[in-house]
Amino acid sequence: MPKRVDHAERRTEIAEALVRVAGRRGLHAVGMRDVAAEAGVSLRLVQYYFETKEKLLLFGLEHLTGKFGERLAARIRAAGDEPGPRAMVEALLMTALPADEESRVFHHLYTSYAVLAVTDRTLAAQPFVKDPDAAEAALTDILRQAQAADLLRPGVDAQLTAAGLLAMSAGLGTSILVGQRSPESAAAVLEDHLDRVFRSADTARVFRSADTAG
Repeated sequence: MPKRVDHAERRTEIAEALVRVAGRRGLHAVGMRDVAAEAGVSLRLVQYYFETKEKLLLFGLEHLTGKFGERLAARIRAAGDEPGPRAMVEALLMTALPADEESRVFHHLYTSYAVLAVTDRTLAAQPFVKDPDAAEAALTDILRQAQAADLLRPGVDAQLTAAGLLAMSAGLGTSILVGQRSPESAAAVLEDHLDRVFRSADTARVFRSADTAG
């Protein structure tokens, strides 16, 4: 009886081969033949599943995005049963920093895809981030919840702060990749900025007590 092929698994294996090759050589230098060799399959099989290099790149980046989501979920779980708003914000921003090999590859390929899409119309027509504002919206929502609970410093604009934090995280990630700073240094920058956004735990407790007394 012929062996049943798990097509989803095969597509994932090819995507992971793409990620490995692109992590070593850069996204711009990867061809479908390179990916086939890395995956140990024929070029025809890669073409069967993805048809074009652009579709292969899109699937590979979507696969990486799914892995990012898994790392984020693990970091949130590690923060405790009911992590507060600051812990949630820290989890999102710190997961995005390229502090280990997997996150370095993610940041490298994510940035490379965005840069290539500037001049490649085919890539620009199929952005792998279906909702580019989703992260900002989620972060804004967390900050607004924190604001309602009196956990933010006076005058903080939740939406502007969310946009700034994400931009800062992206810039710090690139600075790590090019060797300008260490992951620890980048994390310290983010923590310092969050200290300017969130009240200290003691201050927040005082304000909650005052509200209760009133």
